Amino acid sequence: MMKTMHLVWIGTVIVLAATIQTSCSSSRATAVNEQAQAVKQQIESRQYKISVNRMVPVKGPSQYLTSSYSLTVRGDTVISYLPYFGQAYSIPYGGGKGLNFESVITDYSLSYDRKGTARISFRTRSENDVLLYRTEIFDNGSSSIRVTSNNRQAISFYGTLEPEE
Repeated sequence: MMKTMHLVWIGTVIVLAATIQTSCSSSRATAVNEQAQAVKQQIESRQYKISVNRMVPVKGPSQYLTSSYSLTVRGDTVISYLPYFGQAYSIPYGGGKGLNFESVITDYSLSYDRKGTARISFRTRSENDVLLYRTEIFDNGSSSIRVTSNNRQAISFYGTLEPEE
């Protein structure tokens, strides 16, 4: 009798633990799926801002950024407020504005890989340069940006997609 009671109690604890675990993992999966859907909606509306917290020049170490740098896309317009560290081949006297400008986007392209990562590329012109931006945005909002320029070495940035306001 005692052994049977003990087995029933153990069985009840196991069923209860499995139910709780399934419930928790189900709510986590729902939250992750909702976040992925929100990220996708933001990207597809072409209304998003990526806050950048790290840059990686071609030559030199990765550097964490302490100021608020970002890349913002608003329809057919890009607002690039990014630092630049690297070799410049041709720049105006005084250094120019680098990667700080607002301009019209051309050749915008959006695709997704098998894992759901958004791959975005577009061209734009600053006051003194033609630039190609290649961005990857993962379904959790983490992002990478690679900027290739006609007049400067390429540079990469890492950050996160800001939630919609």
